[in-house]
Amino acid sequence: MRAWGIGPGRLVIRQGDLTQAETDAVVTAANSRLAGGGGVDGAVHRAAGPQLLEVCRAVVAERGEIPAGQAALTPGFALAAKWVVHAVGPIWKGGVAGEDAALTGAYLSSLELAKGCGARSIAFPAISCGAYGYPLPKAMPVALGALAQGLARGLVGRAELWLFGAEAYQAWCACADELFGPGFEAGA
Repeated sequence: MRAWGIGPGRLVIRQGDLTQAETDAVVTAANSRLAGGGGVDGAVHRAAGPQLLEVCRAVVAERGEIPAGQAALTPGFALAAKWVVHAVGPIWKGGVAGEDAALTGAYLSSLELAKGCGARSIAFPAISCGAYGYPLPKAMPVALGALAQGLARGLVGRAELWLFGAEAYQAWCACADELFGPGFEAGA
């Protein structure tokens, strides 16, 4: 686990299972219908329990589908986290359809919702980097820049980025080192 001090907060990058995060809020890479599915979103829904999908359906019935770049908040149910933030990232279309702005929006909307519910710590996946096809080399500086912006604004005290594989973990840490200077090893 590596960390960087940014403004009054801390960015942490770690390898592991996002559903095990012991933060106030956990972000899932949601689809616009908040309907669960595969990858991280499916794992979060399974770990939180069936109540999560029921509440998500009610949110969509009230608000409509959530557009890319925005997020919605629900309770965490069986997760250690009190809250789940459902961030809708963009589908990669070659970088010509506002993907960077939507990805930035997904991260910042999540941080703003966390602040609004009183969360001081939040755990993120690599939004849009799986089935939505956002190329990792393009997504990393956008996502890390958005997290740094939110930390500098004091939206949360700690933002964690949870990555499943060692290769992704190393790539994100290298990008963070380039953007913010050398990180430091952080204990659990």
